[in-house]
Amino acid sequence: MNPWERKGLDSTGTTAHAEAVARLRASYDAIPLGAPVRLAKPTSNLFRPRAATGTPGLDVSGLDGVLHVDPTARTADVQGMCTYENLVAATLPHGLIPFVVPQLRTITLGGAVTGLGIESTSFRNGLPHESVREMDVFTGAGEVVTCRPGDELFDTFPNSYGSLGYATRLRIDLEPVQEFVALRHVRFDDAEQVARAIAEIAESREWAGERVDGIDGVAFEPGELYLTLARWTDEPGPTSDYTGQQIFYRSIRERVSDRLTMLDYLWRWDTDWFWCSGAFGAQHPLIRRVWPRRWRRSDVYHRMVGLERRFGVADRLDRLAKRPQRERVIQDVELPIERLAEFLAWFDTEIGMRPVWLCPLVTTRDWPTYPLRPGATYVNVGFWGTVHVGPEAVDAPRNRAIEAKVHELGGHKSLYSEAFYDEETFDALYDGAHLAKVKKDVDPGDRLTSLYDKAVRRR
Repeated sequence: MNPWERKGLDSTGTTAHAEAVARLRASYDAIPLGAPVRLAKPTSNLFRPRAATGTPGLDVSGLDGVLHVDPTARTADVQGMCTYENLVAATLPHGLIPFVVPQLRTITLGGAVTGLGIESTSFRNGLPHESVREMDVFTGAGEVVTCRPGDELFDTFPNSYGSLGYATRLRIDLEPVQEFVALRHVRFDDAEQVARAIAEIAESREWAGERVDGIDGVAFEPGELYLTLARWTDEPGPTSDYTGQQIFYRSIRERVSDRLTMLDYLWRWDTDWFWCSGAFGAQHPLIRRVWPRRWRRSDVYHRMVGLERRFGVADRLDRLAKRPQRERVIQDVELPIERLAEFLAWFDTEIGMRPVWLCPLVTTRDWPTYPLRPGATYVNVGFWGTVHVGPEAVDAPRNRAIEAKVHELGGHKSLYSEAFYDEETFDALYDGAHLAKVKKDVDPGDRLTSLYDKAVRRR
């Protein structure tokens, strides 16, 4: 019997997947030696500018589906380029979702595992790679290697961003959920209070006697911070809709409690790309009425950002208005919870960007390429926007200051956006020596771009 059939996959799906992997391999073989290797995928959630290349990307067509959902074992076999939007569409009818569902619809499962994904369940489920049972990785040697937790390739893969290869298939655990999500928006007057509340919830998984299944927060001002506490429920009742005229992040300030369907909860941040849709006028009531719903989503806004960068629209408008030049400050950082208040106070003084997103996480084990202390509570702080700094903006002074402060406070920075570390510091933070060793094993011809070259040199 075909081993895929034992996993519950029919022969048609097995053949189609094998053919897709064969196309991937053929496209890899066609790339000249020494030329950059990149994915030819229709969407991206990276914010790192890269130099253009004259070579085609890897053909990942046919690697974007869900191969099988096993409701009894609560697992799913998923192709690496499958978006979480399509993954959830396959699992939710069974009353199941991935352990961690990142906020944006077009993040891919392979991308979340080779990069870093996070969401409100991360305080109890960790990061997306922690619920992966096994995966097939197409390596720099042009081979597909199946690896599992404890294997060196598997353990080094998170935060490697394609420098070790690309996941073509992943088997992940799923968790049961209910039809609705009851929300409580709890206000706090300072960051110390928020940190204490997060620590308590991470330990007890409840607040004021009520179970907490998901937790994230928003810091609007230094004296106005909220934690949104989510509880899965089957209790019937009316639900809110934030895909229309209403905007989710504004509701946090306006409502003490709320209810969403599970699907709407998972994508509550995607409709307005958190609060960033305001930069395109999509939050203005008149514009919103004529802005098609199908275009109120993060991937549309991401493409608009790409066009803006290409033509320099914001910079031209700033010059006309005689405003100082902007620096784009788009980052997610993880801080030990005991340093959260210190970082936010520094951030308010030195950067001055609000609101910011807060999302607690607790990892279950050590991951060498993103070494957080297992069992310790960290808080992801996400901030996405621009700061008027003047002609020195080209040197990224605010981003560099953030890197230094996060390092000082014992935190780490995700690498989906721009990074400016020197190579020695980078290797110390992300275990460069170990990563180089594993890369040499799985990419002996050094065909794949190194993590430092990708993240810092933008190659």
